[in-house]
Amino acid sequence: MDGESDEALMLRIARGDERAFRALAPRYAARAASLARHISGSEADAEDIVQEALLRVWINAPRWRPEAAFRTWFYRIVFNLALNRKRRAPFAPLEAAGDPADPAIRADAALLRAEEDRRIANAIAALPARQRSAIALTYNDELSNAEAASVLGTSVSAFETLLVRARRTLRVKLDLTDDD
Repeated sequence: MDGESDEALMLRIARGDERAFRALAPRYAARAASLARHISGSEADAEDIVQEALLRVWINAPRWRPEAAFRTWFYRIVFNLALNRKRRAPFAPLEAAGDPADPAIRADAALLRAEEDRRIANAIAALPARQRSAIALTYNDELSNAEAASVLGTSVSAFETLLVRARRTLRVKLDLTDDD
């Protein structure tokens, strides 16, 4: 098997022959590592690049065409992987990342928000029914003024007046609650 040409071994590898792959891989691994090291500038990266290139040879062997020389095809894979590795930003040490911010709302902020929500809900609940409905249709159901007016069986201008009164009443009630 050592005397077989690269192309003959590749045809066998394309059929899933592991022995052929094990015969072909060592022929080029050292030179490929040297090429990868020169391009990437890193010994550790070079070994990873060669491993990735060999994996790609194994996976893509059925698509390889015998008209192409294996050596140039393989070195092209190594060359592209090494360039990609060099272009990629280097990994920062894990310690440099620091602790991630907790995405949860802080407990004190959650309590303040809950209190504010309760105050607003109480103020809305104290509105007359039609004003409460105007607020609900506009802010909860996100209806347009025309749609909300239709639901309430009134004109758009009458609905807008109702909404203005509801907002004004809420401002007053919430401001009075703040002063207490």
